[in-house]
Amino acid sequence: MVRWLVEQGVTHVAMESTGVYWKPVFHALCESDSLEIVLVNARHVKNVPGRKSDVIDCAWLGQLLECGLLRGSFIPPPQIAAIRELTRYRKKLIESRTRELQRLSKVLEDGGIKIDSVASSITTLSARDMIEALIGGERDPRVLADLARGVMRKKIPDLTMACSGRFGDHHGLLARMHLEHIDHLTSMIDELDTRIERVLAPFAQQMSLLRTIPGIGERAAQVIISEIGVDMSRFPTAAHLASWAGLCPGNNESAGKHKSGRTRKGNQEVRTILTECAWSAGKTGSYPGAQFRRLHRRFGKKGGGKAAVAVAHTLIVIIWHVLNDLTEYRDLGGDYFTRHDNPEATRRRLIHNLEALGYDVQLTPVA
Repeated sequence: MVRWLVEQGVTHVAMESTGVYWKPVFHALCESDSLEIVLVNARHVKNVPGRKSDVIDCAWLGQLLECGLLRGSFIPPPQIAAIRELTRYRKKLIESRTRELQRLSKVLEDGGIKIDSVASSITTLSARDMIEALIGGERDPRVLADLARGVMRKKIPDLTMACSGRFGDHHGLLARMHLEHIDHLTSMIDELDTRIERVLAPFAQQMSLLRTIPGIGERAAQVIISEIGVDMSRFPTAAHLASWAGLCPGNNESAGKHKSGRTRKGNQEVRTILTECAWSAGKTGSYPGAQFRRLHRRFGKKGGGKAAVAVAHTLIVIIWHVLNDLTEYRDLGGDYFTRHDNPEATRRRLIHNLEALGYDVQLTPVA
């Protein structure tokens, strides 16, 4: 196909990104130096309703490309793409291990063993020893509770009651299988961690710069680099990067009315990791933390998710500037939103709020 396109004098090729099926064709086209390939999002090139077939779609793509109406998708360089595959598979393994732990907990629950009601998790060393003893045939709750280590020994009376159940041989068989699967997944995750650290060694400077941003740790920095790379010239501005990741407000206006402003679809991996980082940053005394708490109060008790997405937008803007300028993050301060407040205006507002609740306010200055 590539040879035929070159023989026909074709210089530009447009194709849709459909699942993973575009990759072998795209890489084959890239082997030719005379072809310029434009990989487009299928959501952005929908055909006219009622005219839908593969052949008509090809003609429609060709017409759009001829008119210059197609925008190419972000394709990471091969080195970044390889890191992306490693980090995404690590995430899948972590999710699989979590599901396996839930299945183990279900087996213990069915056998009347309530270790996780006393211990912080069934992954602790004390819980692991008790489960191994149960699998080995031990059923005496006092003997099982006595396997507790460290501070868990203070809870031996509670553990004795938690280990009194009807754990059977079939429970032991299932628990053994779950533990072996968990151990196998853990070894695979550790191997991937080692490999990811090795392939990210050339980007040590960018990793250290990203970790200066509140809420972003080592693993989050690894995911960010694997998804967006380190070359910010692909995104003209921070707004372009936020839009690509799906972390900018939606723009839906008609007849002067603003409709839903919910974020559009984007890179799911970046959205997920930066939302988690936003929750973590909310516990710090930095500018993103102050912004998270301020928005959380504005959106109400259940507005934590909205506040996290808003702070995630702030984080991705910071990430663009940090990687583009190769400089450390400079925090604006946790008092940024209150630094320039008028104390007199704040006093009047608080008095007004208390009086609206039916209180008679008398202020006494502190010496």
